[in-house]
Amino acid sequence: MSEPVESSPQPRGAELTGADLARSALRAARAQARERGEQVREKREAKRHGLRSGARSDGRDPVPLGAALNRLLTERGWESSAAVGGVMGRWSQIVGPDIAAHCQPSSYDDQAAVLTVQCDSTAWATQLRWLARQLVARLNHELGHGTVRSIKVLGPAAPARGYGRLRAPGSKGPGDTWG
Repeated sequence: MSEPVESSPQPRGAELTGADLARSALRAARAQARERGEQVREKREAKRHGLRSGARSDGRDPVPLGAALNRLLTERGWESSAAVGGVMGRWSQIVGPDIAAHCQPSSYDDQAAVLTVQCDSTAWATQLRWLARQLVARLNHELGHGTVRSIKVLGPAAPARGYGRLRAPGSKGPGDTWG
């Protein structure tokens, strides 16, 4: 829509009356509407392009939970710790039910890549030490090469040493008479 051309401009000192006043008000209203229309259009564009992703996928689209967790593990560098945590949960499947009944993983040192396993008897601890190379190979096959470099096998925890009623002050028990 074209704007009407003024036929005679008013001198600066003259006061606007009637049709000139209406023309001036209409011109001001059109300018305000144009500005408001620009603002509304900019908001629509920002909403259209800023809040939705459209037909092609991008980083703002919803992702499955597994993919989001994998991305988080990769970004934080927790892959090996999470993989070893999975070993703790699948221990009986990896080593077999016989070993799993008597030996349980207790901790993992990420820097040294050492898995610590606690056994319930010294016989099982000895057996696991004999099988350590095969077990390391199986674990690295499951988790990725180099995740576990060695296995530290611990025997059963010794019971707390109970001292008898009769004891010499300052004595260290039976060990202080030897050597």
